[in-house]
Amino acid sequence: MRRRLTVRALASSFRQGGDLLRLGLRGAISIVYPPSCVACQAATGEAQALCPTCWGDIGFIERPYCERLGIPFALDLGDGLVSPKAIADPPVFARARAVCRFDGTARELVHRLKYGDRTDLAVTLGRMMAQAGRELLPDAELIVPVPLHRMRLWSRRFNQAAALAQILHRQAGIPHAPLALARVKRTRQQVGLTRAQRADNLQGAFRVEPAAKPQIEGRRILLVDDVLTTGATANAAARALLRAGAKAVDVLTFARVVTDG
Repeated sequence: MRRRLTVRALASSFRQGGDLLRLGLRGAISIVYPPSCVACQAATGEAQALCPTCWGDIGFIERPYCERLGIPFALDLGDGLVSPKAIADPPVFARARAVCRFDGTARELVHRLKYGDRTDLAVTLGRMMAQAGRELLPDAELIVPVPLHRMRLWSRRFNQAAALAQILHRQAGIPHAPLALARVKRTRQQVGLTRAQRADNLQGAFRVEPAAKPQIEGRRILLVDDVLTTGATANAAARALLRAGAKAVDVLTFARVVTDG
């Protein structure tokens, strides 16, 4: 009995020593490499954070907003309102939420993540998405990122939506299936296309892999991407998931395009 207690005490001491060593290493690293703003590199109190100036430049989307599209309203007319846009052209997905408007610092962060090899930004943006998606996450049964076509994935080297989905998976503890949805059609870049052209461009672009259908069937899916523009990509991906048997699809992005008025 005494021997067991001694072993346990030693094990506990080693764990505590390891924790102290890790804290010491972090402290030493913070002295040599002090934490800085992920957007402008100004000094910050902690790593993977934004400075007050950059934080203030982000146009956070908060209530009141359309329950379906997540588009902010100028006036608060009560809960549960749906925008005229959602009524006139209902989306395939059930609900969409985003952290902020796609402009200023938010646009710069997305571009750095997407094209600047700043994969570390996925941690910061993903944590913010977890907060913005607090209505959606309790209902989500599986997280699925919007995929890239294999040729675009080869040229870009990573899928930013998959990186964000991985962070959300860790933050919320929700299962995720990074390869469940495939982009089988090599579409043109969506930039510069009209809403109708975007929808036509994405026709038949996504497919749920046969092996992934048991994961999709009967579950509410949280579809993850970096930016929601017209909703054409989200609609096309959601349609493929619903055809594969998903119960419903919600969409969570870091930013979304908002046209005032």
